[in-house]
Formats: sequence, C-alpha cells, structure tokens
Amino acid sequence: MKILIIEDDADIASNIGQYFEDRGHLLDFAYSGNQGLELALGERFDLLILDLMLPGKDGIALCREFRSRTRHDTPVLMLTARDTLDDKIDGFEAGADDYLVKPFSLRELEMRVQALTRRSQAPLSAKVICIGDLELNRSTMQVTRDRRPIRLKPRAFQILEYLMQNSDRVIPRQELIDRIWADDPPEGDPLRVHIHNLRAMIDKPFDRDLIHTVHGVGYRIGTRGP
Repeated sequence: MKILIIEDDADIASNIGQYFEDRGHLLDFAYSGNQGLELALGERFDLLILDLMLPGKDGIALCREFRSRTRHDTPVLMLTARDTLDDKIDGFEAGADDYLVKPFSLRELEMRVQALTRRSQAPLSAKVICIGDLELNRSTMQVTRDRRPIRLKPRAFQILEYLMQNSDRVIPRQELIDRIWADDPPEGDPLRVHIHNLRAMIDKPFDRDLIHTVHGVGYRIGTRGP
C-alpha cells in the first residue's frame, strides 16, 4: 500500500513512517499543507494520513481542496490534537473518512488504516444505480439528477449509495451509521448533518423529493412518498 503522510512534526512523521515501512508499505512525506496537496494531486496514493494543523494550508482546507479537485475516492485519515465534536464534524464535512486524536498508539492507527482500506477496496456490483431521474455511477463517483451533475463529498456519496442500493426499504439510523462508520461510530449526530446536506442537493432544486424520513426509524429513498 502507498501512503502519503502529511505531518509537520518530523518525529511523529518518522515514527509513523518507520512503523508502516516495517510492515511493507511504501511511504511518502510532506511537511506543509501546500506540499501535501501538490503530492496528493500529483500521484495516486492508497491512503492519506493528514495532520490538522499544518503550515501554509491547514488540514481542513487541504482535504476540502483535494476532494474538490480529484474524483479518486482516496481514504483520508485526519490526525489532530483537537477533540471537540465541532472539530470532528469540520473534518468529516471537509471530506475526511476517519479522525484520530493525538496522542495515539501506532497499533490503533494501523487498525484504522486497515479498516479504511478494506472499505475502499470492497468489490463493486452494478456500476450505475438509478432511482427515478437520480443516477449514481459507482465507478466514476458521479451523481446526476435530471441529467444535472451533483457534486458530493465522499461521505455523502457513501450514504447516498447505500440508500440507493436499498431503495424503497427503510434503513434504520443505526444500520446506516454502522455501514458508513463501521466499528468506529461517530460522536454527536453527523448523520443528520449529511442527510440535511444531501436533501439540499438531491431534492430541493427539484419538484419531487426522493429522500424521506421515517420518524423514529430512519431513512428511505424512492419515488413514492414517505
């Protein structure tokens, strides 16, 4: 696996790099946000390990720009000393797939890396899923409705994909959380934030809602009403 570590603390970067190199992975390093973004866009990596506080361009801005400028669903694991819920939501909203608070054990970091790469390498079945005039292409990560492109962040794309895979079935909230966040459930309620943002992009510009809330249970996507 090829990993890019974007971390301005040379000791932390060295410790992570040595740990993963000993396990047969290829490592590249960047010590500023600008350098990290250039490397992330210029080469294809299997995973980015990204510090939040960086000189030049912080991790949130870097992650957001990386997601906006590439279609690759490269997992991003964000490292930070900040542990408030708002900080974590900011990271997820910028496009991070996981969040690890410093100080951390290298073994825990390895377990999270393995979980992220398992998810990203899971085999795909049907490449294109359609619900009414909503179309999701799993190969290109493109979403359109009524032929109009809709640009989604990776986490929102994953939620929409799972809903569309299970169209017209009510997905309990906990099932959706377990599916998207696996064995690392988030604090607070970022799922509600993602659903709100999905509705703003998928439903509000159009005449008919496709995403429905089943109160007290969960969510469903489909052409018929709640």
